[in-house]
Amino acid sequence: MYEYHGWITLRETPGEDETPPGGARAEDLGRVVGGLRALVERQDSPYLCDLRWMNGEPFVHLGGLSNHAGPTAAALEELFAWVAAHAPGSYGLLHVRDDEDRRHGDVVRVLRLARGTVSAHTERLLSPCVPVLEDPFDAASADDRHTR
Repeated sequence: MYEYHGWITLRETPGEDETPPGGARAEDLGRVVGGLRALVERQDSPYLCDLRWMNGEPFVHLGGLSNHAGPTAAALEELFAWVAAHAPGSYGLLHVRDDEDRRHGDVVRVLRLARGTVSAHTERLLSPCVPVLEDPFDAASADDRHTR
């Protein structure tokens, strides 16, 4: 299974938040949000990928569970890379659990977006998945449950 949960706060630059006279920064951020819409719409169904303005700032919220990473993982990585390139002041996290990942199947991974860079890390609060999130598999108990 491929499970993910994340968010991004969209900001054009890591500099001051104040809009200069004439609203140029708000217009630039509006263009970034407009460019991001196509990526969000591609990821939106049947999973959660919501782009909305709240209190004057744009945010993306993501979540889903699919049978395999495949195109879902690629689209999420593309979305984070696009935001890093076009709005380097943005920041956010994407928590991913992929039990088919040969290198990281027993950990929750985190993609971190900050200052125009996306990096991958192990989420220490939720890893290793066994025993932090789940009990170890016990073949005898599983057999016993299926014979009842």
